[in-house]
Amino acid sequence: MAHPADLCQKLKVIEQCQVSPPPGSVPPTSLPLAFLDLPWVYCDTVQSIFFFEFPHSCNHFLQTVLPNLKHSLSLTLQQFFPFVGNLVIPPKPNFPHILYTSENSISFTIAESTADFPHLIADTARDVKDSHPFVPILPTPTTKEDGTWLLPLMAIQLTIFPEYGFSICISFRHVVADARAFLHFMKFWSYVCRTKHDVAATQDLLPLLNRDIIKDPKGLKFVFSEELWNSPIESIIKTPPKVVDKNDDKVRHAFVLRRDHVAKLKKWVSIECKSTYGLELESLHISTFVVTSALMWVCKVQSEEEVNAITIANNNNNDEIYSLKFLGDCRNRPEFSIPSTYFGNCIVIRIVSLNRSKLMGEKGIVEAAISIGRAVRDFQFDAMKDVENFMSLGRSGRKVKHSSTIAGSPKLGTYETDFGWGKPKKCEILHIEYSRTISLSDSRDEEGGVEVGLALGRAQMSKFSAILEEYLRNIAI
Repeated sequence: MAHPADLCQKLKVIEQCQVSPPPGSVPPTSLPLAFLDLPWVYCDTVQSIFFFEFPHSCNHFLQTVLPNLKHSLSLTLQQFFPFVGNLVIPPKPNFPHILYTSENSISFTIAESTADFPHLIADTARDVKDSHPFVPILPTPTTKEDGTWLLPLMAIQLTIFPEYGFSICISFRHVVADARAFLHFMKFWSYVCRTKHDVAATQDLLPLLNRDIIKDPKGLKFVFSEELWNSPIESIIKTPPKVVDKNDDKVRHAFVLRRDHVAKLKKWVSIECKSTYGLELESLHISTFVVTSALMWVCKVQSEEEVNAITIANNNNNDEIYSLKFLGDCRNRPEFSIPSTYFGNCIVIRIVSLNRSKLMGEKGIVEAAISIGRAVRDFQFDAMKDVENFMSLGRSGRKVKHSSTIAGSPKLGTYETDFGWGKPKKCEILHIEYSRTISLSDSRDEEGGVEVGLALGRAQMSKFSAILEEYLRNIAI
């Protein structure tokens, strides 16, 4: 694993090993991609980190904890074996698929760090590069003589912070699993570890791997595969995102909205919708997701505008379009028969667009909440609306000038990942630093609260914090 020299001073690799399902427990398996998987072939590597408190020495951890973590991971991979396989991209006309063989395993790195653990888990701004030493790098893709590409799908790094705790950071390709499926894997692993390998009690937690459950009445798998075949391989075989240069000023910050913040935001938005726009509550969708996304989108746009005030003054175009992308989960919807345990990608993309003038205006949060709420209602009414455009939306990524993305959801229960040492002290989606993404999760300390993560330039983050505090002071306190 390669890390920048200036960051490696605080990191010592103890062991580099491979972990796989127990020998003979999984037969060689080819798993097809459903049409909802294909747009995510273009997605950058997903990187998630979980910090746990464990105030003991490194040797104590290695002797008493690591063997259990490794063995429980092996047992978990027996059920979630697609993570161990490769994404296979063969020449046309063969379809891409996930292939597991008995030779497959995932890279598992154990390291020790002298980095400041309390600083890493604090809800304060810190340099994004502070987390880079703890991120595993996916193995390099390989190619066969016939032009078939093999892309490893997952890598894990466990970093010990002696006398403080440890982190588990996972890099994986989005094409194999969405956030719900990934967290299903993490909760399964943590349960098996916590119960000392009580696999018999996990029957209700087993993942559903049958991709045939995703119906494709429009034949979009063929359409999306054609688009994939015609794409340059470089758009798929991506190298891991470059570590931010040491002179870059981008910082990461986690903001926590308390339950009462959320409740007051909902009430304020509802009142404003009725008094200003004449909209009745019955016609709106004012949820925790909607009001939190609206608040954070407006704060992000307004902080960006303030930092670039000179440019904006010279190009004062109030008609410029700003977009917000979010994802809708199709599991447990009455029209689909897809259970919550389905493993793969079962999400669709929705985009909300507003003029700059509305987001910058006095009622920006209300305007954003109305638009996001309508898009959520639209999804609930017809989840597969514009499904034929999902491939292009998945490929567009960062090409749109004024775009942001909401990743995650407070309903996913990120902090329910308990390996036997309590809830994580901090959970973060690290790839938000290069994807213009705002992450949402449940709050660690309060049911009904929301934790929001984002990465911005230092000056913009300062503005964002000030704008958010003012809104909360005027609206939700």
